[in-house]
Amino acid sequence: MRRPSPYRFYLFAEAALSLPSFIVIAIYFVQQVGLTPLQLVLVGTVMEASVFVFEVPTGVVADLYGRKLSVVIAWIVMGSATIWVGAVPHFWAILLGWAVWGFGVTFMSGAYEAWITDEVGAEKVGPVFVRGMQVSYAASLVGLPLWIGLGTVSLQGAVIANGALTLAVGLIAIPLMVETGFRPGPRTRGAGMRTARDGAQLVRRRPLVLLLVGVAFFAGACSEGLDRLWEAHFLRDIGLPPFLGLSDLWWFAVLGAGATLLGLLVSTVLVKRVTDASDRAMARLLLVLAALQVVTMVAFGLAAGFAFALAAYWGVRLTRSLAYPVYMTWLNQSIGDSSVRATVISISGQSDAVGQVVGGPGIGLIGNVFGIPAALAAGGLLLTPALALYGRAMRHGGREPEFEAVAPSVAKV
Repeated sequence: MRRPSPYRFYLFAEAALSLPSFIVIAIYFVQQVGLTPLQLVLVGTVMEASVFVFEVPTGVVADLYGRKLSVVIAWIVMGSATIWVGAVPHFWAILLGWAVWGFGVTFMSGAYEAWITDEVGAEKVGPVFVRGMQVSYAASLVGLPLWIGLGTVSLQGAVIANGALTLAVGLIAIPLMVETGFRPGPRTRGAGMRTARDGAQLVRRRPLVLLLVGVAFFAGACSEGLDRLWEAHFLRDIGLPPFLGLSDLWWFAVLGAGATLLGLLVSTVLVKRVTDASDRAMARLLLVLAALQVVTMVAFGLAAGFAFALAAYWGVRLTRSLAYPVYMTWLNQSIGDSSVRATVISISGQSDAVGQVVGGPGIGLIGNVFGIPAALAAGGLLLTPALALYGRAMRHGGREPEFEAVAPSVAKV
């Protein structure tokens, strides 16, 4: 059997993993399980705590034993955990299942991006990330009505099917995923600790990488409130108008489809932006996207009418999704040393997880005491320090000359 090229398999994986809808899972949490705002955020906090604990160790696995092995483990564990969450509709079971899901996703975080970067080359990976995002958008358009339709019949069934598809992708990857660009480090005694240490030293000694890891912390703190509360905000605060006499679930199909279509349209321009873009240009683009994300998220939280809330929600979804491929391109091009690439990306993911763990409970508590609108607005403001970091990078042409002058050199960087 002829296996697809890494680029084609990457696009396949992006499509297959985007067919399931996390909207259905969130609605399942709100409508069927009946989680409170604090419980919704705690589910995310437990998951992110699991990510924090396992992010770097699983990144080391990817750097020592292979990105493919790490990614396959991730998809199998994530799929199995989602099936469990759908099968047992209780708060304690969801906490347990999402902790396991977080453990699984750490095998993918860093390894997935490092795999495709090594296969196509760091200098060519920017357009690949953007093309993958476009394929993901297109698959979401196809999958959203299918999953919403299934959810109107059974929310539990939709969640279980979601997990089953992720599990299937992991099993398919075993024979079809090609890995030729990976060069493992020596697997001697203590190699894992050395890889983790080398990755951490690269972050400390590459000031631009350290800056991007810092941005991930504030992005994580900001995202937790939106990810856990936006569905409840529409259901409980804004209210959904009648939609052709159909279930409220179909409104979420419209919400998701609108954000996806906007992403497809704008991402076409983004492909040209990240191709051969300088560090300064990427810093400027990320600064603009982060500023727009702050404004639209605060506006979404404070929106009183459905139309204004809809526009603000689409705005925050669009700006956040467009920032990801630019950020990941910049980070990968700044690492330089392929042998610790997955570990360094995992450290960035760990910083994001710390931000969510630190910011999440406070956002949830604000939601319980002052309401979801206040929690969403507060979450948006947590991203504002990232604006200063991007601004600093832009002023220095995407570099940190003062720190680079005193930072010791790192081999192969």
